[in-house]
Amino acid sequence: MAGRTPKGQKRQGGKRQGQKRSAPKRQGRKSEAGGRDINHFVELALDMGAENARLIDASTIKCEAWVRLKCQYGCPGYNKRLMCPPFTPRPEETAEVVACYRRAILLHAHDNAVVNDIVPELERKIFLAGYYKALGFGSGPCRICENKGYKCNTSKRCRYPIIARPAMEACGINVFETVRSNGFHIEVVRSHGQSDDYFGVVLVD
Repeated sequence: MAGRTPKGQKRQGGKRQGQKRSAPKRQGRKSEAGGRDINHFVELALDMGAENARLIDASTIKCEAWVRLKCQYGCPGYNKRLMCPPFTPRPEETAEVVACYRRAILLHAHDNAVVNDIVPELERKIFLAGYYKALGFGSGPCRICENKGYKCNTSKRCRYPIIARPAMEACGINVFETVRSNGFHIEVVRSHGQSDDYFGVVLVD
């Protein structure tokens, strides 16, 4: 039989009747994925070297058939790299993938090497935060093998699947319409003295 606590003496392991309990502290804001709030990754993209980065509605990512033909007719990288057509998803396939997402992070830089360094690392960090659908697309031709002194072997699997990502345009994304609809400025480059604009995107959830 439990004994009573003498009057005026505190009960061990609890509080006396009538004494208010302190409210539990609120936890910091969490995302629905159980990780960091998604806006943290927009800031992270900037910290990693992007000139600008924005959280966008994935439905604003436009995929069109003609984009692939611009790679096939006019780009010297066609059929030379695994991250370029015809090895990349067709526009209709990319559109089907994009339709699985609600949000994405669109990023901009003046050097496509910067974009292509940020995208796979940002994708990885977003994935590890609990956004398991994270998937990135870079800008321009992949030069990982070239920078290491050899050609991409298109008859075998990619040597660097962790860091190699196809460009947005290589998968049929209309970069011009996509970035303009999200408030970014982009123009056709008409001279060597004109500043270049490169974009990448990470589909989030």
